[in-house]
Amino acid sequence: MLYFLSNFSDGGGVFNLFRYITLRSGGAFFTALLFGFVFGQPLINLLRRRQGNGQPIREDGPEAHILAKAGTPTMGGVLILGALIVSTLIWARLDNPYIWMTLFVTLAFGVVGFADDYAKVSQGNTKGVPGRIRFGLGLGIAAIAAYWTMQAQPEALSGTLAVPVFKNVLLNLGWFFIPFAVIVIVGSANAVNLTDGLDGLAIMPVMIAAGTLGVIAYAVGRVDYSSYLEVHYVPGTGELLIFASALIGGGLGFLWYNAPPAAVFMGDTGSLALGGALGAIAVATKHEIVLAIVGGLFVVEALSVIIQVLYFKKTGKRVFLMAPIHHHFEKLGWAESQIVIRFWIISLVLALVGLATLKLR
Repeated sequence: MLYFLSNFSDGGGVFNLFRYITLRSGGAFFTALLFGFVFGQPLINLLRRRQGNGQPIREDGPEAHILAKAGTPTMGGVLILGALIVSTLIWARLDNPYIWMTLFVTLAFGVVGFADDYAKVSQGNTKGVPGRIRFGLGLGIAAIAAYWTMQAQPEALSGTLAVPVFKNVLLNLGWFFIPFAVIVIVGSANAVNLTDGLDGLAIMPVMIAAGTLGVIAYAVGRVDYSSYLEVHYVPGTGELLIFASALIGGGLGFLWYNAPPAAVFMGDTGSLALGGALGAIAVATKHEIVLAIVGGLFVVEALSVIIQVLYFKKTGKRVFLMAPIHHHFEKLGWAESQIVIRFWIISLVLALVGLATLKLR
């Protein structure tokens, strides 16, 4: 919104500053961070009053969770989404299709997650909205986003898959790009959701991945940077750096209250929305494969569940002591803080590897 103040500039003066994505990204970050600090505690107090017993805890989960986490309110993702959406609308160009596509995915998945959290709290169990319904809604949201992206991207890139490292490889998927993008977005949303099982475990890797994808979006959205790095130029995606900055600011505001011991959980409201947002950015910037590297922690968490379920159905035995894999390490005796910090370190390393693909050509 503030970008349009630059229309009052003749090439100089203070209003001209609003043309710069970097300045508006900084503004989005601090706006979202301030939003989190201002509204965080009032929201937590409201959730405590409304939810009573807080988020239901899995009875088959680690025993320590039943005592330590009982009574903690959920739906804290509302704080992140509020900060993210408000900041993006203030600082981003509102004529940019990628901004609206990403906001749509984030908000839509957030609504699905909110409905699931509400069902869990109101019913007093961990079932929530039936999985088939959640999955079906996710497929629909992602399909709309995929088609939206195809229409927004240049004709030469629409419906294609870029392969990292190999600069000249561009696979034309045609309309098969839609189911591929659906897998990316829905897979990302659910992988982040599975990771959100310990205080602070999911939000920091999400912020690291968002920062990495934001840098990539800025690079591929500039013709000079994309030419130097020999990556495909996708005009307009640079604005997604503002979205990513707002996500980081909102995430830090939430982490202030989610740091162990958590005063609030983000719930499916936050995890599904943020995971979907990461997938949407990757699809918009033609870096879907790189997302699997940057978000490698989420991939491992999701795979641990898939492997556990398939192996148990076939043999009646378990590969891990408990899935997702962070619970496996809890069962081994690792402290929650050890798991969280070590997973953060892994996420940072994977993010740097993902960034390296920009220049490895």
